[in-house]
Amino acid sequence: MRNKYFALITGASEGFGKALALECAARHMNLVLVALPGSGLSGLCCYIERNFNVTTYCLEHDLSKKEECYDLFNEIKRLQIPVNSLINNAGIGGTHYFDERDAEFYHKLIELNVVSPTLLTHLFLQNLSEHLPAYILNVSSLASFFYLPKKQVYGGTKSYLVAFSRSLRRELKGRGISVSVICPGGMNTNPQMVFQNLNTHGLGRWSIMNPDAVAKIAINGMLKKKEVIIPGFWNKMFMLFDKLLPKCYKEMLTDGSMKKSKTINNPVIFSINPLKTAV
Repeated sequence: MRNKYFALITGASEGFGKALALECAARHMNLVLVALPGSGLSGLCCYIERNFNVTTYCLEHDLSKKEECYDLFNEIKRLQIPVNSLINNAGIGGTHYFDERDAEFYHKLIELNVVSPTLLTHLFLQNLSEHLPAYILNVSSLASFFYLPKKQVYGGTKSYLVAFSRSLRRELKGRGISVSVICPGGMNTNPQMVFQNLNTHGLGRWSIMNPDAVAKIAINGMLKKKEVIIPGFWNKMFMLFDKLLPKCYKEMLTDGSMKKSKTINNPVIFSINPLKTAV
């Protein structure tokens, strides 16, 4: 019997979002894919419909704007699409000193990484509750657990997603809606990231994963109703190292990373941390 429900995936045109879309399609999940106008989303939708025999809607919205989050919700409501999985993937990353970017950049980063997933979750909660079992998957980052130079605002937004997801999970317990959060490390999401990841030093280089592998882990974890999903052996080891290493040693490693990043173009994250790129 063909699945009648839909998975809504934001930031789906490339990188991890595209990998999530393909993974869901391979599991015969109908899709509502959302990305920026002109991002090539329609081509991906056509490819998925031709190759996976699922129904796919292609909706273009700039979710860094609050009004477009409402527009997306109203469009799906008008089309009467029964959404039972909400995957908040859209986000902005970056690696830079705090004073290297202007206030407008940080405002947009917070709008897309924090406000958008919060607002979309609130808007679609009723839709989810009407199409059980339902799932919410928020895409955070391993950066949410560490205090990294050049990742100060990005890491803060991803920490919010972890706290938001875990609290909401407890709130919705017993209502048939599972809330999960995935925290990947570095990923080869595009050619530029592949080049940068090749220049990552230490253990961090070993932890870098391809988006399709992470997507499989993410959807498996979501459907198994896992709370926090850490993909990859080395990323799990970094979490363990962080608990075991004394604070003074971790600060020494961070200071060393700061000094190295001032002398080379591509920043180097200290050896127990793989984080190099945005998720």
